[in-house]
Order: sequence, then structure tokens, then C-alpha cells
Amino acid sequence: MYDASEWRRDGDTIRRTVVARDFRTAIAIVNDIAEQAEALNHHPDIDIRWRTLHLTLTTHDAGGLTDLDYKLAARIDAIVADHEAGSPQ
Repeated sequence: MYDASEWRRDGDTIRRTVVARDFRTAIAIVNDIAEQAEALNHHPDIDIRWRTLHLTLTTHDAGGLTDLDYKLAARIDAIVADHEAGSPQ
């Protein structure tokens, strides 16, 4: 079972904020997320502010959260860990 503890539920979405060590790393994380999103044909909302990423997942056509959101969330968590980024303090 996937541990989504880094994500918080907000209505029909799950959200996570990630802080990278610098802007280039933040962009690399976004690029890696884009690859996984394309592979799953499921695309997150991403807001980037310097080295902080705000990520939101939902399945719009299903009207809320599905297993696909949690599958992408797990892949995003792995990407974040690979880039040695994490949640804000």
C-alpha cells in the first residue's frame, strides 16, 4: 500500500509542496514529472516559484480522486527523493 503522507487532501484533490536545493533542480524535477505524467496520460497542476513546487493531483474527468492520482503521487515522491528534495520545513 502506498503511503501518501506527504500529500494532503483538499476536497477532490491531493496536494504537495516540494522544495528543491536550487532552481535548476526544481526544473529537473518538473521535467521528470512530465515524463511520468505523459507515460500515464495523467497530468498534475504544477506551480513553480523559484525552487518551490506546488503540485496538485485530481482526475478531472472522473470528478475527483482515483487510483491514477495516487499512482502518479508515488512516482512523484520517488522523483523528489531522487533529486534529494523534500517538503518545506
